[in-house]
Amino acid sequence: MAVPKADPFAQRRLLELATLDRSLSTVEHRTRTLPELAVIAAAEAELDTVAADKALADAELGDLDRATRKLDAEVEQVRARADRDAARLAAGSGTSRELENLQHEIESLARRQGVLEDEELELMEQRETAEAAVARLASRVDEVTGGLTAARTRRDDALADLSVERDRLSAARAALVTGLPADLVTLYDRIHAGGRVAAGELRGSRCEACSMQLDNVELARLRNAPVDDVLRCPECGAILVRT
Repeated sequence: MAVPKADPFAQRRLLELATLDRSLSTVEHRTRTLPELAVIAAAEAELDTVAADKALADAELGDLDRATRKLDAEVEQVRARADRDAARLAAGSGTSRELENLQHEIESLARRQGVLEDEELELMEQRETAEAAVARLASRVDEVTGGLTAARTRRDDALADLSVERDRLSAARAALVTGLPADLVTLYDRIHAGGRVAAGELRGSRCEACSMQLDNVELARLRNAPVDDVLRCPECGAILVRT
């Protein structure tokens, strides 16, 4: 296979291209790994959990309110019935048997009212606990939402800055590529597409693309090659630029 050829100056400019591509890779890595992304993910997960807990607490509070209203109505019915019986008993109308039954019913209603009022007190205590839980969870929702909003703002600001940097580097890359031989750029891009450093300086006996030391035989072959030969590192496949 024929060795590709390119002007030595054009080959040296590949080092600038590799530097730009490393910078672009850094921008992409920073874009994917912004600290705010982890903060946002954690905050969104917590917000989902807290919001679900608050919905349950709201539902419990609603159940307690309905139970309290039902109990209040029952207490009022018992109290009204006891008041009517007491009025009839005070009027003394009816037989002694009827009046005795009224007295027993009043006593029974009083006991029933006492039980209901105890249940009301218990519901009031449960409601206080539930209300405190709702307030605590609502406060946490607000707190997490505030932190999430702030993190999203930081993320958007950082992404905007990275986008500006990406555009600047891409423009510089396009301008540089325009002045290079098309076949040299094609070879470079094919190597770079594999996720590798596509060009590196041959410094001493080391390939700067992969930092591997070349053996003396290989090094002699590279050093003795024509200056316009486009050479490849035998270890990583990068274009080796002799300076």
